Amino acid sequence: MINFALFGAGRIGTIHGGNLVRNAQAQLAALHDPMKANADRLAVELGCEQMTPEQIFASDDIHAVLICSATDTHADLIEAAVAAGKHVFCEKPIDLSLQRVRQCLERVSQSDCKTMVGFNRRFDPHFQALQKQVEAGGVGVVELVSIISKDPAPPPLDYIKVSGGLFRDMTIHDFDMARFLLTEEVVSVSARASCLVDAKIGEAGDVDTAVITMTSANGKLAQISNSRRASFGYDQRIEVHGSVGMLVAQNVTENTVLAYSHAGVSSARPVHFFLERYESSYRAELDSFVRFLMGEAIKIPTLDDGLQAILLAEAALLSLQQGRNVELSELE
Repeated sequence: MINFALFGAGRIGTIHGGNLVRNAQAQLAALHDPMKANADRLAVELGCEQMTPEQIFASDDIHAVLICSATDTHADLIEAAVAAGKHVFCEKPIDLSLQRVRQCLERVSQSDCKTMVGFNRRFDPHFQALQKQVEAGGVGVVELVSIISKDPAPPPLDYIKVSGGLFRDMTIHDFDMARFLLTEEVVSVSARASCLVDAKIGEAGDVDTAVITMTSANGKLAQISNSRRASFGYDQRIEVHGSVGMLVAQNVTENTVLAYSHAGVSSARPVHFFLERYESSYRAELDSFVRFLMGEAIKIPTLDDGLQAILLAEAALLSLQQGRNVELSELE
């Protein structure tokens, strides 16, 4: 049995905490959140006690931590947990600063503790099936990866102001998926973006609509289309085109019914948002981490994957600011 402590009792902490207590090989021993109302609610809901960070790190009975707290605490908590000999699952991103992410990886690089970054879309059953077919040669040599990711509506403006911007907050998942599917590393990035959904997002210094193109050393291409608004629901599609064929993962809809009439054929809308769309992926993600800690040979997103995703975000931001293609070597 692996005993966990949870940092963060907000929305994502509630998701991971709930999934953890359903896992027969794990137990949630404690949680911490400086917002007392959140901590009190979730501790009762999940049946665990509350501890201070110092108590969590000092306890020999706690073997691993889930870091689901505010982004600006992630790197510090990773370092403190590893220093205390705890395994770490950390929600993305490790930090909004590329320099701080690199510093964190350097500080924990010599530890034997196991670490994982929460890129849950790798564990979505539809995307995972697609990736396995790509890995098995189902499209031949991968030539072009296309990712469409649109939210149904923008988040609150207060969140936009502290999110780190579209590339670090939203596109970071798509950067990771592009790397996951391209089968080789990206070497250059070009980004264009606008503020078309809400002028207040632009006033806050961010964008809400973007297209990013990435190129590998061998010329393979990946393109990402993002928007903070999709009037029809949560738009999440992936296409992988290769030398002998193509694979497509379509949207998950509210139901599978097709309506046929003289007017045409219609289907249900895509599910509303990430809580519904990726419910199973969050569960599979955490179950995989527990199995990994139990010694199973499972591929998981590492801290280096977290670094590579924020590196791509930084390159995209620089490309947008300077209106040019950016080589990742410039950010070494």
